[in-house]
Amino acid sequence: MSGHSKWKNILHKKEKTDAQKAKIFTKIGREMSVAVKESGPDPTTNSKLAACIAKAKANNVPNDNIKRIIEKASGADGASYETIIYEGYGPCGVAVIVETMTDNRNRTASEMRHYFDKYGGNLGATGCVSWQFDNKGVIVIERAGADEDEVMMACLEAGADDVEVSEEVVEVYCEPENVAVVSEALTEAGYTVVSAEAELVPQNYTKLEGEDNLKNMQKLLDMLDDNDDVQNVYHNWDEE
Repeated sequence: MSGHSKWKNILHKKEKTDAQKAKIFTKIGREMSVAVKESGPDPTTNSKLAACIAKAKANNVPNDNIKRIIEKASGADGASYETIIYEGYGPCGVAVIVETMTDNRNRTASEMRHYFDKYGGNLGATGCVSWQFDNKGVIVIERAGADEDEVMMACLEAGADDVEVSEEVVEVYCEPENVAVVSEALTEAGYTVVSAEAELVPQNYTKLEGEDNLKNMQKLLDMLDDNDDVQNVYHNWDEE
């Protein structure tokens, strides 16, 4: 692995306001709804839904809410969304991938183009930056003072392919379809799961120099994060 920790991003998420947390719940609910419509309401046979549930639990979405979302999505009156992936460049060529779920592709495309143009970037063609990322399951657990060898062994026994141990947390990497299984195994082993989801992990990172570039990159990410249609944003900006 790159050794580039995502713990800073998780801390940023944990510090969000209640209103922002509610928005995260809504986005996870939309993702779950799409997963149900694609492959059914049973997480034992729908790995995408199982991964969504693991992500929801890591974000403290109540079980009753999860159940209601699945039941609603199973009905004929559930809202219909399509998944659209946008790829482009931030300031100084930082690679950016934006996963959206929308009921109006024209609106979403217009907003994505506006954000990139406004903050020193540009949208590119499909595939222009995705080759720089690997699809992986990423689970973060609290270390809580556990012995490094002990926690690494527990992660590997749970099904991890790779493990990075830091002072506060342990980052666990696995195949995307195994997120739910590995997350559940770690929870049963007594570890607290902070984050659990399939995501695109950069192969390399780009450093930014210059105050304007740094500000524009952060503003671009903030605008994308606040957009209701945006589910996930992946980039290779080295924020360290």
